[in-house]
Amino acid sequence: MDPLSALREFTMRGEVEKIVRVNGEFRFGEEYTFPCWVETAYRSTKGNRYTLETLVHYIKNHHLKHTEYIQNTFAVGIPSVTLPDRKPLLQYLQGTLTSTDSIEYRPEDPSFAPKSTLPSQTQVHPQPQEQPDKLDLISLITSVERPLKDRQSLLECKNRDFYSVLVSATKREEDRQRMESQQRKDGLVAKSRLMTADDRGLGFSDDMGGYDPTPKPKMLLKGTKIGEGVPIILVPSAFQTLITIYNVKEFLEDGVYIPTDVKVKQMKGARPDCVTVQKKLSRDRVVTAYEVRDKPSSLKPDDWDRVVAVFVLGKEWQFKDWPFKDHVEIFNKIIGFYMRFEDDSLESAKNVKQWNVKIISISKNKRHQDRAAALDVWERLEEFVRARSRS
Repeated sequence: MDPLSALREFTMRGEVEKIVRVNGEFRFGEEYTFPCWVETAYRSTKGNRYTLETLVHYIKNHHLKHTEYIQNTFAVGIPSVTLPDRKPLLQYLQGTLTSTDSIEYRPEDPSFAPKSTLPSQTQVHPQPQEQPDKLDLISLITSVERPLKDRQSLLECKNRDFYSVLVSATKREEDRQRMESQQRKDGLVAKSRLMTADDRGLGFSDDMGGYDPTPKPKMLLKGTKIGEGVPIILVPSAFQTLITIYNVKEFLEDGVYIPTDVKVKQMKGARPDCVTVQKKLSRDRVVTAYEVRDKPSSLKPDDWDRVVAVFVLGKEWQFKDWPFKDHVEIFNKIIGFYMRFEDDSLESAKNVKQWNVKIISISKNKRHQDRAAALDVWERLEEFVRARSRS
């Protein structure tokens, strides 16, 4: 009987506890005796054969979770059974599987010949002088090797601290964001100076190398003028909408929705007349600034030429006294957005569904999903502005 078959027989009989280690041997009751280091016929997925010591230790500890089992093998200094081999090996030893492709017998290997503890069987042992010629020396060497590390132990990273790596990565990201923020500010200052020069009727002449006193013409969008200056986004002044003058900056710039009542408390009730927002959720080198306002009545006729987007409340009275004849004209010249919680009833958006408005849904609790919604707003807004510019 070979070691693997003997172990399977004792496992199926429920007599694993009768397998006792004495010095360098395993004694299977009073029936068989094998060296602890002897290789069995069961080959691992890595290609090597499991020793009897590894299999006996595993069958006695198979109830442990793999991480606990690995720690146990390290503690006692015994090679472990790999995770992919655990289930099929256990099924074979318990008799659930009759055979497996992982078993390769080598009958010529004398290590498969057990030493019986019964006196009547002592005469069947090979002659001592024949063993040196037949023993596989490589197997003898590998059987006594003890792995210092494997991929499992490397992943555990014992006595390793990666906090400094995290700090370094965070610092680099903060430096990058600070540099990009400064570049955006510098761009806004330069743009503001150029706009001021245009207001005075001054411009640079490409061919003369000096000033051109001729005012620059305004761009035409769908037959209407786009006013000079920073484009405007309108939001409702009512608190029952999700996006207001209080929380629009955090949503569009940081991709995080903060309820209006929370922002009002943080700002101690201070109501801004105008908020400037930029697209910070991408690595675009050119960043356009937008003014966000919530008082359409304060807009001058020229200011309406700069309005490019509006967050709608879903109520008709929001558009009272707007300089447009109907909703069709409004949403042809201005892109509309309607913010809602994804689990709210669509009945509340009954009016909105009749308008040419983009519905943006966010979760009430999953704030990590806000970024995707904010990016959706930016992409639709930029696409709308590009389309109008080409008209």
